Amino acid sequence: QVQLVESGGGLVQPGGSLRLSCAASGRTFSSYAMGWFRQAPGKGREFVAGISWSGSNLYYTDSVKGRFTISRDNAKNTVYLQMNSLKPDDTAVYYCNTRLPPYNSWGQGTQVIVSS
Repeated sequence: QVQLVESGGGLVQPGGSLRLSCAASGRTFSSYAMGWFRQAPGKGREFVAGISWSGSNLYYTDSVKGRFTISRDNAKNTVYLQMNSLKPDDTAVYYCNTRLPPYNSWGQGTQVIVSS
């Protein structure tokens, strides 16, 4: 199992930017494809972005394409999500985990609120 700790969320105005980080423990982090997910109030958890173990393959849900960028630093056991041109619909708790099941235990997530 890999332990995951998300950070970087906050309150931002529409059109603003945030960079989320996901720090992972465990020596095998670099062998996993990783993903970012989000859960908006009253909704289920959805996939947002994914990255292969090498970083060469990237995946995005349609609603964030062109605005969000996922990246990773295997030397630091960290996955990032750069979020630009944020919209109120992006408001959610953001989580990281392996891109595909079986998932590790979910962390606490980091809250992103997009509001004027």
